[in-house]
Amino acid sequence: MSKIGEHLQYLHQSGQKGIAWLIDPEKGVDPSLLPQLSGLDLDLIFIGGSASEIPQIRNLIQELKFWAGNIPICIFPGSYLQVYPEADAILFLSLISGRNPEYLIGQQVKAAEEVSQSNLEVLPTGYLLVNEGEILSVHSVSQTLPLLNSQKALVAKTALAGKLMGMKYFFLDAGSGASLPVHSEVIAEVKLKTKSPLLVGGGLDSKNKVNLAFEGGADLVVIGNGIEKDPGFLAEVLNLKKWYNHSLNIN
Repeated sequence: MSKIGEHLQYLHQSGQKGIAWLIDPEKGVDPSLLPQLSGLDLDLIFIGGSASEIPQIRNLIQELKFWAGNIPICIFPGSYLQVYPEADAILFLSLISGRNPEYLIGQQVKAAEEVSQSNLEVLPTGYLLVNEGEILSVHSVSQTLPLLNSQKALVAKTALAGKLMGMKYFFLDAGSGASLPVHSEVIAEVKLKTKSPLLVGGGLDSKNKVNLAFEGGADLVVIGNGIEKDPGFLAEVLNLKKWYNHSLNIN
Protein backbone atom coordinates (compact mmCIF):
# COMPACT_ATOMS: atom_id res chain seq x y z
CA MET A 1 0.00 0.00 0.00
CA SER A 2 1.11 3.57 -0.65
CA LYS A 3 2.70 5.80 1.97
CA ILE A 4 -0.18 8.23 2.56
CA GLY A 5 -2.71 5.44 2.08
CA GLU A 6 -0.90 3.46 4.76
CA HIS A 7 -1.10 6.40 7.14
CA LEU A 8 -4.83 6.90 6.53
CA GLN A 9 -5.40 3.20 7.13
CA TYR A 10 -3.35 3.43 10.34
CA LEU A 11 -5.51 6.28 11.62
CA HIS A 12 -8.64 4.35 10.70
CA GLN A 13 -7.57 1.11 12.36
CA SER A 14 -5.90 2.55 15.47
CA GLY A 15 -8.49 5.18 16.35
CA GLN A 16 -5.83 7.88 16.31
CA LYS A 17 -6.81 11.21 14.76
CA GLY A 18 -5.10 13.32 12.11
CA ILE A 19 -5.16 16.94 10.98
CA ALA A 20 -4.70 18.20 7.42
CA TRP A 21 -4.27 21.82 6.41
CA LEU A 22 -6.08 22.77 3.19
CA ILE A 23 -4.40 25.66 1.39
CA ASP A 24 -6.19 27.61 -1.33
CA PRO A 25 -3.35 28.77 -3.61
CA GLU A 26 -5.42 31.69 -4.84
CA LYS A 27 -5.41 33.08 -1.30
CA GLY A 28 -1.82 32.11 -0.51
CA VAL A 29 -0.27 31.32 2.88
CA ASP A 30 0.45 33.53 5.87
CA PRO A 31 4.28 33.86 5.62
CA SER A 32 4.57 33.60 9.42
CA LEU A 33 3.37 29.97 9.29
CA LEU A 34 5.97 28.70 6.79
CA PRO A 35 9.03 28.61 9.10
CA GLN A 36 6.96 26.71 11.69
CA LEU A 37 5.83 23.96 9.34
CA SER A 38 8.57 21.38 9.85
CA GLY A 39 7.98 21.44 13.60
CA LEU A 40 4.21 20.95 13.39
CA ASP A 41 2.53 17.59 13.90
CA LEU A 42 0.53 17.90 10.69
CA ASP A 43 -0.46 14.69 8.94
CA LEU A 44 -0.99 16.19 5.48
CA ILE A 45 -1.08 19.42 3.54
CA PHE A 46 -3.80 19.60 0.90
CA ILE A 47 -3.52 22.18 -1.84
CA GLY A 48 -6.12 23.08 -4.44
CA GLY A 49 -9.05 25.30 -5.27
CA SER A 50 -12.21 25.66 -7.30
CA ALA A 51 -10.56 27.52 -10.20
CA SER A 52 -9.63 25.40 -13.22
CA GLU A 53 -6.06 26.61 -13.56
CA ILE A 54 -3.97 28.20 -10.82
CA PRO A 55 -0.66 29.43 -12.30
CA GLN A 56 1.01 30.10 -8.94
CA ILE A 57 0.35 26.63 -7.52
CA ARG A 58 3.61 25.02 -8.72
CA ASN A 59 5.74 27.65 -7.02
CA LEU A 60 3.66 27.36 -3.87
CA ILE A 61 4.08 23.56 -3.80
CA GLN A 62 7.85 23.95 -4.12
CA GLU A 63 7.90 26.57 -1.37
CA LEU A 64 5.83 24.34 0.91
CA LYS A 65 8.12 21.36 0.28
CA PHE A 66 11.10 23.50 1.26
CA TRP A 67 9.54 24.36 4.63
CA ALA A 68 7.38 21.30 5.35
CA GLY A 69 10.05 18.69 5.96
CA ASN A 70 8.42 15.27 5.96
CA ILE A 71 4.81 16.50 5.81
CA PRO A 72 3.33 15.09 2.56
CA ILE A 73 1.67 17.47 0.12
CA CYS A 74 -1.45 16.18 -1.59
CA ILE A 75 -3.43 17.80 -4.42
CA PHE A 76 -7.11 18.38 -3.72
CA PRO A 77 -8.08 19.06 -7.35
CA GLY A 78 -10.87 21.31 -8.53
CA SER A 79 -10.48 20.14 -12.13
CA TYR A 80 -8.48 17.87 -14.41
CA LEU A 81 -6.08 20.76 -14.99
CA GLN A 82 -4.84 20.55 -11.40
CA VAL A 83 -2.41 17.66 -11.76
CA TYR A 84 0.98 18.73 -10.42
CA PRO A 85 3.76 16.11 -10.26
CA GLU A 86 5.67 18.37 -7.86
CA ALA A 87 3.32 17.19 -5.10
CA ASP A 88 3.46 13.81 -3.36
CA ALA A 89 -0.08 12.59 -3.96
CA ILE A 90 -3.47 13.40 -5.43
CA LEU A 91 -7.00 12.78 -4.22
CA PHE A 92 -8.54 11.11 -7.27
CA LEU A 93 -12.05 12.32 -6.48
CA SER A 94 -15.42 11.23 -7.78
CA LEU A 95 -18.25 13.52 -6.66
CA ILE A 96 -20.66 10.74 -5.81
CA SER A 97 -23.10 12.97 -3.90
CA GLY A 98 -24.07 14.72 -7.16
CA ARG A 99 -25.42 13.54 -10.47
CA ASN A 100 -23.34 15.66 -12.82
CA PRO A 101 -21.46 13.10 -14.99
CA GLU A 102 -18.64 15.60 -15.56
CA TYR A 103 -17.60 15.31 -11.90
CA LEU A 104 -18.59 11.68 -11.47
CA ILE A 105 -16.27 10.49 -14.27
CA GLY A 106 -15.72 13.15 -16.97
CA GLN A 107 -12.96 15.11 -15.24
CA GLN A 108 -11.33 11.86 -14.15
CA VAL A 109 -11.13 10.60 -17.74
CA LYS A 110 -9.44 13.85 -18.78
CA ALA A 111 -6.89 13.56 -15.98
CA ALA A 112 -6.30 9.80 -16.05
CA GLU A 113 -3.38 9.55 -18.45
CA GLU A 114 -1.41 12.40 -16.91
CA VAL A 115 -1.99 11.07 -13.39
CA SER A 116 -1.02 7.54 -14.45
CA GLN A 117 2.24 8.75 -15.99
CA SER A 118 3.21 10.81 -12.94
CA ASN A 119 4.83 9.58 -9.75
CA LEU A 120 1.94 10.89 -7.70
CA GLU A 121 0.45 8.56 -5.12
CA VAL A 122 -3.17 8.13 -6.20
CA LEU A 123 -5.88 8.04 -3.53
CA PRO A 124 -9.24 6.89 -5.03
CA THR A 125 -11.74 8.88 -3.01
CA GLY A 126 -15.51 9.11 -2.87
CA TYR A 127 -16.32 12.80 -2.42
CA LEU A 128 -19.61 13.79 -0.81
CA LEU A 129 -20.88 17.34 -0.31
CA VAL A 130 -23.07 17.48 2.80
CA ASN A 131 -24.40 20.54 4.63
CA GLU A 132 -27.55 22.40 5.64
CA GLY A 133 -28.51 23.17 2.04
CA GLU A 134 -26.08 26.04 1.52
CA ILE A 135 -24.93 26.62 -2.04
CA LEU A 136 -21.22 27.48 -1.90
CA SER A 137 -18.50 27.83 -4.52
CA VAL A 138 -17.90 24.07 -4.81
CA HIS A 139 -21.58 23.51 -5.61
CA SER A 140 -21.63 26.31 -8.18
CA VAL A 141 -18.52 25.01 -9.94
CA SER A 142 -19.64 21.37 -9.91
CA GLN A 143 -23.27 22.29 -10.70
CA THR A 144 -24.49 19.89 -8.02
CA LEU A 145 -26.60 20.24 -4.91
CA PRO A 146 -25.34 19.10 -1.51
CA LEU A 147 -26.89 16.22 0.34
CA LEU A 148 -28.43 17.39 3.62
CA ASN A 149 -27.30 16.63 7.15
CA SER A 150 -30.87 15.49 7.77
CA GLN A 151 -30.47 12.80 5.07
CA LYS A 152 -28.17 10.66 7.19
CA ALA A 153 -29.26 7.34 5.67
CA LEU A 154 -28.95 8.61 2.10
CA VAL A 155 -25.45 10.00 2.73
CA ALA A 156 -24.35 6.67 4.21
CA LYS A 157 -25.86 4.62 1.37
CA THR A 158 -24.19 6.89 -1.17
CA ALA A 159 -20.81 6.34 0.49
CA LEU A 160 -21.46 2.59 0.68
CA ALA A 161 -22.19 2.52 -3.05
CA GLY A 162 -18.85 4.23 -3.59
CA LYS A 163 -17.10 1.56 -1.54
CA LEU A 164 -18.76 -1.21 -3.53
CA MET A 165 -17.48 0.49 -6.69
CA GLY A 166 -13.94 0.25 -5.32
CA MET A 167 -13.28 3.60 -3.67
CA LYS A 168 -10.87 3.28 -0.75
CA TYR A 169 -11.26 6.63 1.01
CA PHE A 170 -14.19 8.96 1.68
CA PHE A 171 -14.31 12.72 2.09
CA LEU A 172 -17.37 14.39 3.64
CA ASP A 173 -17.20 18.11 2.87
CA ALA A 174 -19.62 20.82 3.97
CA GLY A 175 -17.86 23.21 1.59
CA SER A 176 -15.46 26.07 2.18
CA GLY A 177 -17.08 28.71 4.38
CA ALA A 178 -20.04 26.54 5.41
CA SER A 179 -21.88 27.94 8.41
CA LEU A 180 -22.25 24.46 9.91
CA PRO A 181 -20.07 21.38 9.32
CA VAL A 182 -21.12 17.82 8.54
CA HIS A 183 -23.05 16.55 11.58
CA SER A 184 -21.28 14.06 13.83
CA GLU A 185 -24.24 11.66 13.43
CA VAL A 186 -23.74 11.66 9.65
CA ILE A 187 -20.01 11.04 10.10
CA ALA A 188 -20.73 8.12 12.43
CA GLU A 189 -23.21 6.52 10.01
CA VAL A 190 -20.83 6.80 7.05
CA LYS A 191 -18.00 5.35 9.12
CA LEU A 192 -20.22 2.45 10.17
CA LYS A 193 -21.31 1.67 6.60
CA THR A 194 -17.99 2.04 4.80
CA LYS A 195 -15.50 0.86 7.43
CA SER A 196 -12.94 2.89 5.50
CA PRO A 197 -10.66 5.87 6.21
CA LEU A 198 -12.84 8.95 6.52
CA LEU A 199 -11.83 12.57 5.87
CA VAL A 200 -14.08 15.41 7.00
CA GLY A 201 -13.84 19.12 6.19
CA GLY A 202 -15.78 22.33 5.69
CA GLY A 203 -17.12 24.65 8.37
CA LEU A 204 -14.72 23.38 11.04
CA ASP A 205 -13.80 26.77 12.46
CA SER A 206 -13.76 26.00 16.19
CA LYS A 207 -12.18 23.43 18.48
CA ASN A 208 -15.63 22.22 19.52
CA LYS A 209 -16.63 21.52 15.91
CA VAL A 210 -13.36 19.68 15.29
CA ASN A 211 -13.85 17.63 18.44
CA LEU A 212 -17.39 16.69 17.37
CA ALA A 213 -15.99 15.50 14.02
CA PHE A 214 -13.43 13.38 15.88
CA GLU A 215 -16.12 11.97 18.17
CA GLY A 216 -18.29 11.13 15.18
CA GLY A 217 -15.53 9.03 13.65
CA ALA A 218 -13.51 11.30 11.36
CA ASP A 219 -10.02 9.86 10.93
CA LEU A 220 -8.59 13.00 9.34
CA VAL A 221 -10.05 16.47 9.83
CA VAL A 222 -9.32 19.03 7.11
CA ILE A 223 -9.01 22.68 8.15
CA GLY A 224 -8.89 25.55 5.67
CA ASN A 225 -10.89 28.73 6.23
CA GLY A 226 -10.34 28.67 9.99
CA ILE A 227 -6.60 29.00 9.49
CA GLU A 228 -7.01 31.69 6.82
CA LYS A 229 -9.00 33.79 9.30
CA ASP A 230 -6.78 33.02 12.30
CA PRO A 231 -3.33 31.43 11.74
CA GLY A 232 -3.22 30.59 15.45
CA PHE A 233 -6.14 28.21 14.95
CA LEU A 234 -3.77 25.66 13.41
CA ALA A 235 -1.84 25.34 16.68
CA GLU A 236 -5.12 25.06 18.59
CA VAL A 237 -6.43 22.11 16.56
CA LEU A 238 -3.04 20.39 16.63
CA ASN A 239 -3.08 20.64 20.43
CA LEU A 240 -6.59 19.19 20.41
CA LYS A 241 -5.38 16.29 18.26
CA LYS A 242 -2.47 15.71 20.66
CA TRP A 243 -4.80 15.71 23.66
CA TYR A 244 -7.29 13.40 21.93
CA ASN A 245 -4.65 10.87 20.90
CA HIS A 246 -2.96 11.00 24.31
CA SER A 247 -6.29 10.30 26.02
CA LEU A 248 -6.86 7.38 23.67
CA ASN A 249 -3.46 5.87 24.55
CA ILE A 250 -4.13 6.24 28.31
CA ASN A 251 -7.49 4.47 28.02
